[in-house]
Amino acid sequence: MDERVREYDNIIIGIDPGTNVMGYGLIGVKGKKTVVMLAMGVIKLNRMEDHYLRLRRIFERVSGLVEEFLPDEMALEAPFYGKNVQSMLKLGRAQGVAMAAALTRDIPIAEYEPRKVKMAITGNGGASKEQVAEMLRRTMHIPEDQMPHFLDATDALAVALCHFYERQKPVPFHGATSWKTFIAQHPDRVK
Repeated sequence: MDERVREYDNIIIGIDPGTNVMGYGLIGVKGKKTVVMLAMGVIKLNRMEDHYLRLRRIFERVSGLVEEFLPDEMALEAPFYGKNVQSMLKLGRAQGVAMAAALTRDIPIAEYEPRKVKMAITGNGGASKEQVAEMLRRTMHIPEDQMPHFLDATDALAVALCHFYERQKPVPFHGATSWKTFIAQHPDRVK
């Protein structure tokens, strides 16, 4: 176990699923506002011919990250629909194996569409991977020499940070469109 994990109230692992390169990023949260990058990198799979061996490698590496950092939550980038059904199937399997590594430790999982992640990080749902990486570097104060060559790693870190931002949003009161409606629906919560 990494000694730094004891310093944080919450640790989130972000995963950018892939069958050739899978990105991962971990953030530590202190209090409600302090967020620190703990690690980011990639799992290179393109040298393995057998798809099932790639899936095993994903499970082993993600399980290892879970053991090392003890994350409280996992956030994944949801695959977007492409034209190649076989590619989508393989990507879904890779995502499922990463999820299984978290589920074996009872870690809750959240999924975010790529546009939502880009919007959360840059304010633009159509931002490029390079723009996401640069915004992460600036907001998380990551030195340029620590930025990875593979943008899959920064994409994964962005997913983790997006999840942190989403958790900070107030929970809406379902069905209440005004204070009057809320009070009528929840008289026990108003004194």
